[in-house]
Amino acid sequence: MRRLVTIAVAGSAGLALLVAPAGADSRPPLKPADLEAAIAGLPDAEASGALLQVRGRDGEWQGTSGVANVHTGQKVPVNGRFRIGSMTKTFTATAALQLVAKRKLDPRRTVQSYAPDLLPAGYPPITIDHLLTYTSGLPGMDIDHKDPVWFLRHRFDTWTPRQLFDLAFHREDGTVKEMLFHPGSAQKYGNIDYLVLGAVIEEVTGRPYGDAIRDGVIRPLHLSATSVPGTDTRIRGPHARGYEEHDGTYTDITAANPTYQWAAAEMISNAPDLDRFLTALLSGKLLPRAQTALLFRIPDVKVHNSDQDAYLGHGIARLPVGDIVFWGKTGDRPGYNSGMAATRDLGRRVVFSVNTLHMGGSEQPVVSQKIIAAVSGLA
Repeated sequence: MRRLVTIAVAGSAGLALLVAPAGADSRPPLKPADLEAAIAGLPDAEASGALLQVRGRDGEWQGTSGVANVHTGQKVPVNGRFRIGSMTKTFTATAALQLVAKRKLDPRRTVQSYAPDLLPAGYPPITIDHLLTYTSGLPGMDIDHKDPVWFLRHRFDTWTPRQLFDLAFHREDGTVKEMLFHPGSAQKYGNIDYLVLGAVIEEVTGRPYGDAIRDGVIRPLHLSATSVPGTDTRIRGPHARGYEEHDGTYTDITAANPTYQWAAAEMISNAPDLDRFLTALLSGKLLPRAQTALLFRIPDVKVHNSDQDAYLGHGIARLPVGDIVFWGKTGDRPGYNSGMAATRDLGRRVVFSVNTLHMGGSEQPVVSQKIIAAVSGLA
């Protein structure tokens, strides 16, 4: 494949960085050269393209690198849409907290009280708050859905929530899996809590969980590039394509049925929409004061099977990087690794998407790591 590199930046006169007044805060300054370097050099062996957007009073910058199509060399669109993966959870949490504010959902009540037939009968009481903070102890699916062989075989399958719950709570012989830990005693990140939360939202509203997101977030904020696709396998609108590379062959994996991820990781958006959403969420425009405060409330427990303190609040995570504490969420789907984060005062906000060439893995792609370092002043 011919090696191509493109950098597109906001404005008409080179790198557009609006520098904050001296002494505005103690955060390390944003450096345009570091931001450019973080996404430069694509395509490479790990990623075909990337986009980065930085906003806030600390400075503004946006750029892209690499290609949206490995065959045509088309540039990555700076406002292109992408699969946001687990950033969907922040939208789902927001919809649930809006129902809490309307007194249609009580975080202290149990899943069993809202949906008696959803969990196995022998499971202990699990509250809505446990779901929101990943402290339920529920077992998840054993399938590695980011394994290339499994993904390519099943990426167009349609899954129902009931099928997902059967996979999560039962072994192949039909016996019920044990809980991972007692509810509320530890934190373990995964999809299952938010899959169950999506089902509870549907029980409470009598409508698809996506309608709560459309009515409570997408339409009020006019998020024109954001969607809850359901069974639609396409990314509609401008976007960079996702690939899985093996021995020099690029398999286009852009199209996929997202129902296996459902309320935990199915959504599509772009950088401007995600910045608008996160800004509105953290500033209290989407939730009343009490529910906005919950976003930042982290359970006083440890991460399951570790000595690490819990770091996930109600839909967002506390993400300290160097001298800066961000609040936000990352996401990962085959072909797409992404993130959104902001300082509590919204003075520095970042959204990025990297088009990975190898799905799975336990660490973020190097490009994503470079982006985080550059935005945090550590490059």
